Amino acid sequence: MASWSHPQFEKIEGRMSVEEFFERSVGSWRSLRSSHNIAFAQLEEVNSDIDITQVAADDSEFLDICKTYNFEPEKACSSIRMSWEGSSDWDENEVIKGSTVLVLYKDEERKGKLLRSVGYTETIPAVGEWTMQEDGTFVLHTFYDRAAAEERIWFATPDLRMRCSIIKTQHGKGVLTASLSTEVRDKSK
Repeated sequence: MASWSHPQFEKIEGRMSVEEFFERSVGSWRSLRSSHNIAFAQLEEVNSDIDITQVAADDSEFLDICKTYNFEPEKACSSIRMSWEGSSDWDENEVIKGSTVLVLYKDEERKGKLLRSVGYTETIPAVGEWTMQEDGTFVLHTFYDRAAAEERIWFATPDLRMRCSIIKTQHGKGVLTASLSTEVRDKSK
């Protein structure tokens, strides 16, 4: 049987390093996130524009987050800034807007720590533990004051990222929210 392929649907093959994962993430993205708030049995849809840029070694926010957690800036293997702006179907008049700096450190080749100037679940600085799976999925576990988050992010194609997130109670005994995001690279920018 002949296989069909098209450049638009080019799969990402091979073992991806975490540095390559972050490099491929740089750019502008259009995101659609569907979330299920399990406690309230409600669905939410969020449309966002996300910009991901490299962060310079002398960036003040990068240096501040390293200092906050006593990590040496020169040992970081990657750093990016994520900025987003969007709207939710829960309140179409409210603009969801924010920015965070992510600083990546390796403990081993395929796992380490991720420092965030603003967390995903709580808007406070946070340190998560990441692993890079064999299939190219970046997995991040972050524990906050009142909750814990597990995020899985992977590339379906070079221009399509998928993100699955679960927000749990602080001790991980119950799931509060589950969401799936599709992020398509915006080549018009």
